[in-house]
This record gives sequence, C-alpha cells and structure tokens, in this order.
Amino acid sequence: MPVLGIETSCDETGLALVHEGRVVAERLATQADLHSVFGGVVPEIASREHLRIIDPLFRTLLTDAGLAPADISGVAVARGPGLLGSLLVGLAFAKGLVLATGRPLVGINHLHAHLLAAGLHSRIAFPALGLLVSGGHTHLYRMVSPTQFELLGRTLDDAAGEAFDKAAKLCNLPYPGGRHVEELSRDATPIPGLFPRPYLDNDNLDFSFSGLKTAFALYIERHPHLRLPRLGTDGAASVPAPLRAEIGAVLASLSESIAETLRVKTERALDRFPEARCMVVAGGVAANALLRRTMAGMAARRGIGLLVPPPALCTDNATMIAYAGELLLREGLRHDLTLDAVPRGQAIPEDYLPPPCVRAASRQPGDAG
Repeated sequence: MPVLGIETSCDETGLALVHEGRVVAERLATQADLHSVFGGVVPEIASREHLRIIDPLFRTLLTDAGLAPADISGVAVARGPGLLGSLLVGLAFAKGLVLATGRPLVGINHLHAHLLAAGLHSRIAFPALGLLVSGGHTHLYRMVSPTQFELLGRTLDDAAGEAFDKAAKLCNLPYPGGRHVEELSRDATPIPGLFPRPYLDNDNLDFSFSGLKTAFALYIERHPHLRLPRLGTDGAASVPAPLRAEIGAVLASLSESIAETLRVKTERALDRFPEARCMVVAGGVAANALLRRTMAGMAARRGIGLLVPPPALCTDNATMIAYAGELLLREGLRHDLTLDAVPRGQAIPEDYLPPPCVRAASRQPGDAG
C-alpha cells in the first residue's frame, strides 16, 4: 500500500502517493497567479487557498489511483520549515486522516525531502554531500543516511533563490522570478566581473547573498532603462526586443555569480568531507540550467557522482514528502498527534517516537498496558 505525502509549506498544495519508491499518483495546485500581482507570497492568502483546495485535491488523487483512504499505509506531512499558517493546514488534514484510518503519521523536514527526492530516479550512495538551493535556504549537508543529516553550512541572511526573485522584481518581471531570469539569460554571455562572488573571503561553509542583492539593485538604479515600465505578466515576452540582449547579459552575470559561489563553497565542503561517495544538488534553484552545468563540470573534474532531481521534483512537491515518509516509516520512525509545525527560522527537532520494538522492550514486568 502507498504512503500519502502532503506538502503545504508555502504556496503549492501538493498531494502524492508513493509505493516502494514508485510514484502511484500525484496532484499539485499552484498559487503563483494569485501571488504574482503582489510580487511575492502573501501568507494569509496562501493558507486560505490551501484550506480551500486540499480536500477536493485529495479526492481527485484517490480517484486517479483507484484507491480509498483505507488503502493508504501511512501519512507523511511537511512539518517545516515554511509559512506557519500554510503548514498548519497540511498538518491538520494529515491528522484527520490518521484519526479516520488508524494509519501511522510521520512529520517530514521539507529541506531533507528535497535532497532525498534524487533517490526516486537514481540510488543515492551514502554518505553523500547535499547542497540545497531554494528561495529561502542555501544549505550544505553531510547526508549519512536517509534518516541522518548533519548541517555543514547554512544561509546567514538571503538565500540564492531570494537573489533571483529580487532581481526579477527589480526588473519588473513576474513572480516567481527564477524561471524568467533563466529564460532571459539562457543564451546571453555574462559580463566579466560585473557582480561579486559573495561571502567567499572566509574559511567557512555558510552562505550570504544579501550583498549580491544590493549590488544588483545598485546596478539597476544606475541603469533604470533595464526596469520595465510596469510589472510584466508574461515574463521574457514583456521585455522590448532592443533591451533583451542587455538585460539578458546582466541577468546571466548574476546567474554566473551565484553558480560560481555555490561551486566554490561546495568544493570546499568536499575537501573537508572526502568520504562522500556522491553529491546531491536539490531545491528550486537546482532547476537552473547554468547551476546544473556548473556543478556537473565540477563533479566530473573531481571524479564524484552528481545527482540532481528532474526539474519537476526540484520545486515544492508532495512526491518528495511521500518518498521521504516511506523511508522513515520503513525505519520505524513516526509521530503521534502532538506533532507540531515548525516555521522558517526554527530548528526542526528529531522527535520521532521510538520504534514499537524499542517501546515494548522498555516496559518493565507489571507495567500497565
């Protein structure tokens, strides 16, 4: 029987069924159009939309799979990090299903699930080095096993994806901006030295892209003709033909700066983690073609395997939650109905219940129950 995955950490409502590493069915409802007019996600709108769509989406998912709620073997739900109101919608729905079906519940670290998603298409050789690159996080992990992650480096302020989104907003491109930046810069040649490689003059594995955001904002301020007169609604097509080449070169320079910064820090992590058998790059920004090429070149040069999920599994989705849940439940890890949501900025505890055999062994003769 498949494991159900529920993803509501931001502005995507995702539900998926995974059985033995194979996707049985999946459904995803995006809110991009709702938030694009604001240039970013509005938390209150996001949570209300999750609440509106999650039940009909679940019913459609079961119809697609030809299953009933009782046919689910377990329920995995993203518990964080994310927008608290959005996470609570998914968590409440998951708990309702658990109460109705009696199936086990497991809360999933959304960031770990991104990295484990690579295992849906290729086997991850542990221990592995994981680079997570998304709108809210840029983290490096030592991945000891599917259930053991050690944080090596983290975002100190702004993540790589935030730099892309901010750049798009400054140019009056639609939200989410990453794909529009890539579309405009795909065939452009970067301008050497236009933007710095941020936060490399140190010996740590942390990231900071706030300075790069500022450098890009100052450049646009000095070149205001690169800003569209009004918010574009159709991305690259909104850019007048005479400006496309110039904007493309500037955005390509930004992309190169981000990709090279990530490469340098990742190589630094590999130098300190020589036992890594492969490298995993995941998260929304991992769909960026330049980053993929940069990491592939570095991995080939160093002779280490590289796993990157297909683009559809790089963005937020429920398939990765269901797959991570299947791996954790297989190890006997689960939660009870006291499971809580963890918003962005707070550490996610590993507060799993002990496996049933451990709980049984810990009971003393004469214990009640």
